[in-house]
Amino acid sequence: MKTIKEIQDEIIRLKKEKDICILAHSYQGQEILEIADFTGDSYALSVKAAGVENKTVIMCGVRFMAETVKILSPGKTVILANPEAGCVMADQMDKDLIEQVKPSYEGYTIVAYINTTAALKTICDVCVTSSSAVQIVKNITNDKILFIPDCNLGAYVAEQVPEKHIELLRGGCPVHAGVTVRDVKAARAAHPDAKLLVHPECVPAVVKMADYVGSTAGIMEYAKNSDEKEFIIGTEVSITEHLQFECPDKRFYNLSTGLVCQNMKITTLMDVYNSVNGIGGEVIDLDDETIRGAKKCIDEMIRLNHE
Repeated sequence: MKTIKEIQDEIIRLKKEKDICILAHSYQGQEILEIADFTGDSYALSVKAAGVENKTVIMCGVRFMAETVKILSPGKTVILANPEAGCVMADQMDKDLIEQVKPSYEGYTIVAYINTTAALKTICDVCVTSSSAVQIVKNITNDKILFIPDCNLGAYVAEQVPEKHIELLRGGCPVHAGVTVRDVKAARAAHPDAKLLVHPECVPAVVKMADYVGSTAGIMEYAKNSDEKEFIIGTEVSITEHLQFECPDKRFYNLSTGLVCQNMKITTLMDVYNSVNGIGGEVIDLDDETIRGAKKCIDEMIRLNHE
């Protein structure tokens, strides 16, 4: 039986030998982050992949993330390390559903969270990330917005941009949405000196109780740069672990033990090992029409974010 370190060393050797770039979303385990070329939030990883010369990219994350890599790097071979790694939120709304509701929102700009399928992006007007959503919605000239699929992130944006009329559909991340006000009160009682950092995918009542609201990357940067020494982390539990490694002089606590994304957790180090050996993973295949349509949505995000 090989040790974790031996498997990691073999992955690192093989990725160099085969000219492979490995991406790992921040919700992956520490043993996977340690062998990745880039770690971080989904869209940022896609941008990093587009900027490297490697012809093959392995995504340690979920399917919509691998699709976004393919959209931005259509000439590369993109492999999802574990083919079963989906996203409950991304699968809640598909292209057919939104085409059916579109007539009810005539004249609205359709804003799609990056956590959507490539097919759905083709019929939306602009993408957003959790860190760019507020700025992009502010920069949209239209006052009427249909925000999909996460109604909690959409509610947060609506509060930050009250001058817009924002309609929401009922969808979102069940992991973040499962956190309750009771969880916050219990965590604050247990750790009264800790700052509460939460993701805007949490329900509005929880978000309003936070000391900081931001994307996964934003939460990590805030905690690392803050002079405070204790933090309650209101996003996927792996972030608490990663921050413990990166800031051993600080203390980090989970807001809720229920903040576990099972889809992220199913990707293992052996999945990555098998993928670099060419015997595992799934090659992501998108037709040219889907790539072109979805990229328009992302290009508009880039344009509006820089206005």
